Amino acid sequence: MASARPAPGGPSLAAVPPSLAERVRFTAVEYANRPENLPEEINWVSEIPAGITGVLLATEWLDNVPLDVAVHSEDGWRYVLVDPESGAESIGELVSPADLDWLTTWWPSSATSPSTDGAPNPGVTWTGATSDSELGFGAARPAQGSSLTARSRPSCPETPHSDHRAEIGRPRDEAWANAVRQISRGLAVAVDYGHLRDERPVDGTLTGYRGGRQVPPVPDGSSDVTAHVAMDSVASAGAAVARCAYSLALQREALRALGADGGRPPLSLAGTDPVGYVRALAAASTVAELTDPAGLGGHWWLRQPVGIPLGSAVAR
Repeated sequence: MASARPAPGGPSLAAVPPSLAERVRFTAVEYANRPENLPEEINWVSEIPAGITGVLLATEWLDNVPLDVAVHSEDGWRYVLVDPESGAESIGELVSPADLDWLTTWWPSSATSPSTDGAPNPGVTWTGATSDSELGFGAARPAQGSSLTARSRPSCPETPHSDHRAEIGRPRDEAWANAVRQISRGLAVAVDYGHLRDERPVDGTLTGYRGGRQVPPVPDGSSDVTAHVAMDSVASAGAAVARCAYSLALQREALRALGADGGRPPLSLAGTDPVGYVRALAAASTVAELTDPAGLGGHWWLRQPVGIPLGSAVAR
């Protein structure tokens, strides 16, 4: 996560116009230690600073906010418990009233239907949808207080039977609402893989990554455990704080609206300007990667203005 804040008398930044450089400073928000080669002009903190005037950018942050997972049983939603060492799952207690309210509103099951209370806000821009049910990994809650976890259901027959599992996104809603709350005036942007209420994956999206490869999400510290974000729920929580309409669109649509179409440069350019052709070809390749529906183009862009008009905040 990074934010830009006013800094009277701050250092000059060569990458931005002098008039802007005099008013802006960059702040990175990260729990990890500050990189040794990070420019001195960039501040490094572990918590989102208050009183931001400018842009707060959260890239693949929300999908790392821990959450509980529930399974729909005969008597209602119950938490899924998991042994953090073996990955063995069991069904726990009924979910709390707060989590039940979230599930009823944002994650309809075969026994519940979508609530009109969670309908998109008037004036909101919706662009496309995505589904992640093909991941095939079951989700679970730690049985012994460890971090969020899950395992691959096909290889673990002892998984509690259910025709519906859900990832309770309430902690992510709260995290985003708190981030938006730190902005005095400006724009909060969240970029993440996610899904909408009408496209929730039946078995959830929880999975693990190790060395860039997808693995069963067992919480033994050997892999990064992540789950996609209920973007409409998060957006609603932020809008309630900002009291401003938000914009929610797929990354490929947002980038194309900004003029990034990924088209190859004309071959004739190679004859008149070989270096320019190579540069344009590299840029087109990068845009193609960023807009690929099966990859980074599947990211959602949530843009939440605070104290400024929505139109100017999302205009090209």
